Amino acid sequence: MTGPQTPRQPARRTGPDDAARAQELSRRFAEVYGHAPDGVWRAPGRVNLIGEHTDYNDGFVLPFAIDRSALVAVRLRRAAEQERPAGQDEDATGRHVVDLASTYAPDGGGLSRARFRIPGLAPGSVGGWGAYPAGVVHVLAGLDGVEVPGFELLLDSTVPVGAGLSSSHAVEVATVVALNDLLDLGLDGPEMARLTQRAENEFVGAPTGIMDQSASLRGRAGAALFLDCRSQAAELVPLPLGRHGLTVLVIDTRVAHSHADGGYGARRASCERGAAALGAASLRDVPEQADLTGLDEETARRVRHVLSENRRVLDTVARLRAGDVRGIGELLVASHASMRDDYEISCPELDLAVDTALAAGAVGARMTGGGFGGSAIALVPEVRADLVRGAVVEAFAELGHRAPEVFVVVPGEGAGRVR
Repeated sequence: MTGPQTPRQPARRTGPDDAARAQELSRRFAEVYGHAPDGVWRAPGRVNLIGEHTDYNDGFVLPFAIDRSALVAVRLRRAAEQERPAGQDEDATGRHVVDLASTYAPDGGGLSRARFRIPGLAPGSVGGWGAYPAGVVHVLAGLDGVEVPGFELLLDSTVPVGAGLSSSHAVEVATVVALNDLLDLGLDGPEMARLTQRAENEFVGAPTGIMDQSASLRGRAGAALFLDCRSQAAELVPLPLGRHGLTVLVIDTRVAHSHADGGYGARRASCERGAAALGAASLRDVPEQADLTGLDEETARRVRHVLSENRRVLDTVARLRAGDVRGIGELLVASHASMRDDYEISCPELDLAVDTALAAGAVGARMTGGGFGGSAIALVPEVRADLVRGAVVEAFAELGHRAPEVFVVVPGEGAGRVR
């Protein structure tokens, strides 16, 4: 297998929508907290073009950052604000306190709030969406020589929650990028990816790999990120969809999923058992044509998916390097079949989305993300995008499923400061 090549890193750009959202978020921050933030940072969600459940097996993935993102406005508590007058309760001054607010409220009104103290912060102590920035604080505070002060944060996100587009990782990445800047920590992209993975694994309790954070941190407009999850070597592979008259539709089935649920962890454990039975440290070290007859049927299917998916990633990259964007469609279809049949992480709504999109003219389609719900993607000729969208919506209605959300995504910029 050939890994990523050293990429040329173009300058980051932020679009006018980001600037307008950041200005509005700064205004709302001042309303909520009574003063301006120190700055606003963004981190995009991601679509995984191909390479599912290979990341925690030290394999290859090919995601791209999307033009939907989480923004965080952050202000560190000033030294004077952290001084505690004699006899005054520590929490009354905000000393070492993190105060979080989000414009997304599940009940549709007001702000969603969370608050915690940094000393004694431990897994399980913060729930809901607040666990994601809290996990970042937890791992940063555990680094040698790093002291994380209290701060205020206001979140606004356009990444759909529970759709398999990495909304939680976008929050974590936006938080770590903001604190890296404000505390002058000097962390690079791979280091921040590893830290946010630790936050997800150790604090949130979701056994995710390194892909989502890496895509959010290292993505670039007009490109997919070919990532070796073992070495973290990365290559930006051109994905000129418009030049080839193509677009990517996301079909959010609105069947919510969570990486903290048991199905994801069970798949990971199965891969680890399979690798051990085959005498390998991870499935990355197992040859593509390995003899799997000694494994039980379920474990063999799980291993077969990972080995074949790694090959599909490499084949997709090869076709993109050759300029054959349309040619990757059949690899997307094969990937979905493998996830449906061997890894068993699809669901009726995802299968319906993929099958309907293909029947309506999509070049390729597959579920994307951790599975058990979430989204599918369809590589579609631009001239057929509306037709495919309409066919999917109609098919869901006919079977009595909740109406899906279908929208276009384009490869966007990775995380960074907006203002």
